[in-house]
Amino acid sequence: MKQNKYDDSGFFENYSQMPRSIGGLNAAGEWESFRAMLPELRNKKVLDLGCGFGWHCRYAREQHAHSVVGVDLSENMLERAREMTNDSQIEYRRFAIEDIDFKAEEFDVVISSLALHYVEDFITVCQKVHHCLVPGGAFVLSVEHPVFTAVAAQDWHYGQKGERLHWPVDDYHYEGSRQARFLENDVVKYHRTVATHLNALIETGFSITKLSEPKPSQEMKENNPDMQDEFRRPIFLMIAAVKN
Repeated sequence: MKQNKYDDSGFFENYSQMPRSIGGLNAAGEWESFRAMLPELRNKKVLDLGCGFGWHCRYAREQHAHSVVGVDLSENMLERAREMTNDSQIEYRRFAIEDIDFKAEEFDVVISSLALHYVEDFITVCQKVHHCLVPGGAFVLSVEHPVFTAVAAQDWHYGQKGERLHWPVDDYHYEGSRQARFLENDVVKYHRTVATHLNALIETGFSITKLSEPKPSQEMKENNPDMQDEFRRPIFLMIAAVKN
């Protein structure tokens, strides 16, 4: 069963109050690193899997992409995206990521930001992305880092005084679902190792061009002392690949 927590009114309200939901890409700590991995978008046909509020779709058009299709399972997300978009070259469609069925070589670039760790069948998504990309087309994705998803609690191990002692990593090689807590709700995420991510792409006909495990920028570190702890373990895994 495809997960669609964002059409739960309470969950969606909480999500809408997050800094990245209000401030967009510049309020997302990983955006600078993700943007650096994107290819040239001018005149490209772009697909965004798990488009949410459409921030990446609108960014692609700002970079003079020819057209953009944003896909999301949540009607709440798509409704908000349409409200925020005034561009006939951006189209939003309601699909589960696993159910996309585009024509062969329909897109030049496929992106997905922090959505694929909610998808159980990653290799099928890779196959479908490969099918709809032109030869040499780019697939750029970000997920929660496997170090972050391995333990369902997704929290630090604390000392007696509440100090953060370390980030626990356990059951790393036991892949599959994890019931995590996010925005005061239980959500299902799917843990996969770094190797599984890379091998799924390679086996479906991609070449890996870049990996990133971004850390906070110096500016973020200076503006928020709590960011120091974000240097102790990775939160995000980003992968750029091209279709062979």
